[in-house]
Amino acid sequence: MKELLELQKKLVPDLLKVMEARYAILQCIDIFQPIGRRGIAENTGLTERNARGEIEFLGSQGFLQLTSKGMYLTKEGKIMRDQLAFYRSEWTGLDVLEAQIKEKLKVNHVIIVPGNSDEQETVKQEMGKACVARLKKAAQPGSTIAVTGGTTMAAVAEVMTPLGGEDDYLFVPARGGIGEKVENQSNTIAAKMAERAGSSYRLLYAPDPLSETAYQSIINEPSIKEMIHVIKEADVVVHGIGDALTMAERRKTSKAVMSKLKEDQAVSEAFGYYFNASGEVVHKVRTVGLHLEDLKAANQVITVAGGNSKGQAIASYFQQAKGDLLITDEAAAEEILKGM
Repeated sequence: MKELLELQKKLVPDLLKVMEARYAILQCIDIFQPIGRRGIAENTGLTERNARGEIEFLGSQGFLQLTSKGMYLTKEGKIMRDQLAFYRSEWTGLDVLEAQIKEKLKVNHVIIVPGNSDEQETVKQEMGKACVARLKKAAQPGSTIAVTGGTTMAAVAEVMTPLGGEDDYLFVPARGGIGEKVENQSNTIAAKMAERAGSSYRLLYAPDPLSETAYQSIINEPSIKEMIHVIKEADVVVHGIGDALTMAERRKTSKAVMSKLKEDQAVSEAFGYYFNASGEVVHKVRTVGLHLEDLKAANQVITVAGGNSKGQAIASYFQQAKGDLLITDEAAAEEILKGM
């Protein structure tokens, strides 16, 4: 396969560019359908003229259905999109990049999707699809799946599908809410994932962060205590990684703590822990739910984070934290290698 791709690059250098453009269109329609030509151009980075030509070709091959509301993928279009996705890491060279990141971060498995999720929402959706595909393999019937909040996790929820026939799964939030947009909170995301997967969910009603007094009071409430036990026994954990200062601002962190984070050069945040570039914990906030040490008990820990802005944060987190699988994008991977 690789030898054939190398020959194609030399003999027909434009072929892979055309395949990439057509894949991007199929992917975009799959995510946003029904969608018009202008929407496709905006989400793929193609000009409207180029998009129109490629759309006409894909339609003539029976991959698209054009309606008054917009375009949809046909059954044949979905099959073609999936087949292209299977071979895409090889023709883009991402399999080499995956091996490099795996070695640098000492993580068991790495999946990299092309692009930069800071700039294209479709890239974030593609990471979400990779996460769902992995969940279908990792989650056993009856598994409890704990998920954190954030925009990346919300993207995973958007593309969630049933994980395995008639099997039921329990989705739970990994932690309390931090007072951000409701659609990005872990409770909302857990419920949405469960709904789309045709499974069950339970919610955790607790703010994040908490004072020491409030924390001790809340965790001793019978209902909260029982829910925390369920969360800590999760079989699979799916979480994102945040930029340290961005997360601190979202938590309405005090000026004193913010100054400390800057002084200690905090880079990343996950589960209420703030890490510097060496992976050392420089600050921790009181949160109800999963803590870093609880990840050791999970059968599978899936980390989903991407974008050029998250490269250093991802590298920082993996200096010492557990992660069985990292799903990221090309921009973040290149930033990780550059930083290390």
